[in-house]
Amino acid sequence: MPANTPSPTAEDFSTMLGMVTGGFVTQITATFAELNIARHLAEASRTAGYVAEQENADAAATYRLLRAGVTLGLVTHAAGGFAATPLLATLLPGAPNSLGHLARAWAAPGHWQPWGAFTEVVRTGSSRVESALGCSIFEYFTKNSEEGALFSKAVTDLSTPVIAEAVPVLDVSATKTVADLGGANGAFVLSLMAEHPHLHGSVVELAHAVPDARSEADLRGLADRFSVVEGDFFEAVPAADLYLLKFILHDWSDEENVRLLRNCRESLAPGGRLAIVEIVLGEAADPGIGALMDLNMLTMLPGRERSLAEFDALLSGAGLRRTKLTHLQAPYAVIEAQAV
Repeated sequence: MPANTPSPTAEDFSTMLGMVTGGFVTQITATFAELNIARHLAEASRTAGYVAEQENADAAATYRLLRAGVTLGLVTHAAGGFAATPLLATLLPGAPNSLGHLARAWAAPGHWQPWGAFTEVVRTGSSRVESALGCSIFEYFTKNSEEGALFSKAVTDLSTPVIAEAVPVLDVSATKTVADLGGANGAFVLSLMAEHPHLHGSVVELAHAVPDARSEADLRGLADRFSVVEGDFFEAVPAADLYLLKFILHDWSDEENVRLLRNCRESLAPGGRLAIVEIVLGEAADPGIGALMDLNMLTMLPGRERSLAEFDALLSGAGLRRTKLTHLQAPYAVIEAQAV
């Protein structure tokens, strides 16, 4: 070891061991979600045998899984049974702040296999999704519809608390029409419409998302003020007073984003604006979890997480300027922009 390198302590060793076994944790957490353990333990402490019987799993292996869950703080053990902790409740589908679908999606082949080539991704600076999966991630989800549906649910779960924070900070008193670009099932625009009965909203999406968006509008009783526009937002977007772009820009390269934002600029109603909801990276000395999410974008897509200065550069390239910044729970923020 070089003389000027500090010697690692026992604590450093333990910390690094925890990081090296992080892949184990990802798969363990996914299996907890897959076996519905949060639901099985929601009402009472249960034995491993009970959980195994409910899920048609091996009893001995289930015991070993639950024992590892004690180490991770997911469950406790007493009197021969395992009990849920509040942390486990985040894997319960439908619960507030649920991440159960995300836990399963990020451990599934569509994400797990490309991450296996991460060193090569860093060496080359480009995704290895096509070599790992044989196609882009979105094409893969089309071909593997169950995993695609799981990922869509995961994004919805991740979006739900962010949408709940974003809706109240948007002033739509002078807004009539809102278009949610790439909005999947329309959760963002529909949540905004539910709070503001004067709004008419739409989702601009590819064909596969149209049924889900219509179903969600029906479910919320908002179909009479809602429409779905099937199309590619890189080609054109419908006119609107307000465009919502939630978790969209981080998927794409700078050039692609400028094309999208120019389409918004061209179709924006006079006095209209954009509301961009994204991770905003902190300074390099304290980038936060956004730096980890950025590596996921590097691995999976041509996009990236960006700093505020980088968002400003995208807006400027499309003839737009930032007019307001509202920080949500870290690392997310709402960036509002208008035409120059």
